[in-house]
Amino acid sequence: MALAAEGAPAAGGDSGMKAVIALAAGFGIAIAAFGGAMGQGKAIAAGLEGIARNPSAQNKIFIPMIVGLALIESLVIYALVIAFVLVGKI
Repeated sequence: MALAAEGAPAAGGDSGMKAVIALAAGFGIAIAAFGGAMGQGKAIAAGLEGIARNPSAQNKIFIPMIVGLALIESLVIYALVIAFVLVGKI
């Protein structure tokens, strides 16, 4: 009986840890998506403002802006991969 009583809290603690991991994965991807969207929005706004002020500099602004957007998006994708790894531990 004593062994069964000791095993019960461990099983409950394990499901609690699974819930925490699931919440961490969900919140992690949500925060990453929000931060990435805000960063991309500001980058696009700054790029378009620069092009609007000097249309002849479009080629010098557009390509680095696209590269910057790809780097911002890569951080969100890294967070997605980490979330999948965390969910895989459940």
